[in-house]
Amino acid sequence: MTAPGSVSGGPSAGPLPSRPAIPSGDRPAFTPDAGLQCAVVGIGNMGLAMALRLRDAGQAVRVHDIDPARHALAEAGGCVACASPAEAAAGCALLIVAVVDAAQTDAVLFGDQGAAATLAPGATVMLCPTIGPADVERFAARLAVAGLACLDAPMSGGPVRARDGTMSLMVAGADAAWRTWQPLLQHLAARLFRIGETPGDGARTKLVNNLLAAINLAGAAEALALAQQLGLDGAQTLAVIGESSGASWIGGDRLARALQGDFAPRAHTTLLAKDSTLALAMAAQAGLQPRLGTAAAAQFQAALAAGFAGDDDARLLSLLQQQFAAAGLPGN
Repeated sequence: MTAPGSVSGGPSAGPLPSRPAIPSGDRPAFTPDAGLQCAVVGIGNMGLAMALRLRDAGQAVRVHDIDPARHALAEAGGCVACASPAEAAAGCALLIVAVVDAAQTDAVLFGDQGAAATLAPGATVMLCPTIGPADVERFAARLAVAGLACLDAPMSGGPVRARDGTMSLMVAGADAAWRTWQPLLQHLAARLFRIGETPGDGARTKLVNNLLAAINLAGAAEALALAQQLGLDGAQTLAVIGESSGASWIGGDRLARALQGDFAPRAHTTLLAKDSTLALAMAAQAGLQPRLGTAAAAQFQAALAAGFAGDDDARLLSLLQQQFAAAGLPGN
């Protein structure tokens, strides 16, 4: 792996052609650089999965999280746990930020123990949280002033896919940083998409995707709750939907768990609630109000109010079941 290139400035050259997803079997082997340090700050479900995947390949990885229990998991996988973002990033050529929101990202990069001040000159910061495009643009501009590159690289697919390298990454950023880190990105994500050169466009793409995910999950939960209230078997109905025109990946994945009463959080309800709100704010800035997105976001807010924030977003089925039961629809 080559050292990171310098930060390129100037206006964007416009969108680049999107690369199709790269089948995992066709990806080139990832060769770690023994002299290169990487850091992952925010080792929740996705961040830990990425850190361990890099470490399994032989890449040296430092990590930091506000939860000491996450440090123990990372250390068991061979990562080096650090007391602060600044310590984790010290001298590193690549920092992967995998926290929850813009406020946490700001603190990780520019807080009292912020990582931006200790990274190697010309290093790259890879922003993986789902945050607003304006926040990405703000972070990228501030990093550029410090001589640091920024890859706007939101992720999708969940922790299992992150661990086995089959998740998706939507990457926007300067060509120099893209070329430098493409082998590592391909190791992390079989579904790797080059969105363009402008930081913020990755966030826009992710928010559009997640708004549709919220719509699909809300619609699937509503349909299955209706089926149950009409006396149909939930599992059989879901099997029919999965092989028919109503199928969606998120609906099948989440509702299969919900029917088994499994609400252990793989993706907390708070996440799609946050992301759908961010997507609507992005749309509002463009003078638009997506109707289906607005309705789906309202359901996720209702799920939070019902006390499901800490549960998997499969809990949306419970919410719809409650709503239909309260409406007095016949049930069995």
